[in-house]
Amino acid sequence: MLGPELELHRQIEVLYSDHHGWLQGWLRRKLGNAFDAADLAHDTYLRILARGRAPAPVESRQHLAQIANGLVVDLFRRRHIESAYADAIAAQPEALVPTPEMRALIVEALMEIDAILASLPAKVRDAFLLCKLEGKNYADIAARLEVSVSSVEKYIARALLACCAAQFA
Repeated sequence: MLGPELELHRQIEVLYSDHHGWLQGWLRRKLGNAFDAADLAHDTYLRILARGRAPAPVESRQHLAQIANGLVVDLFRRRHIESAYADAIAAQPEALVPTPEMRALIVEALMEIDAILASLPAKVRDAFLLCKLEGKNYADIAARLEVSVSSVEKYIARALLACCAAQFA
């Protein structure tokens, strides 16, 4: 390893040895599950490695908690999406139920769509969902959101561009 990489690994090793037990306990209390806590604690350190810099020692626990809390939110969001999808396919005839592999791919796609929509401003997201899921026309959406039709056009265009950009990212 080169100098900076070796230093980063040393810093993360110290961070891990000093705070891993605390982080895993914090996550266990938050989640009520030791297995999920262990997974998310591990993922927290992977995120730090991927960023390429360790937090300052005085900010370590705050930094770890911030990353881990985001991972908890992602976990709950994923479980909510998985549950909603499972409910949707439970109503399907057996012949139309996708294979476990296809289900996993669909859930991943739904997670990506959810992340894209979550990144959009509320009115943009709401306009897009009203249009695409509820089939509302622009005038109805404008009235519901209390904006002009031209604003709705811009909102839908912005949401579509975000979806398109994510597809090619």
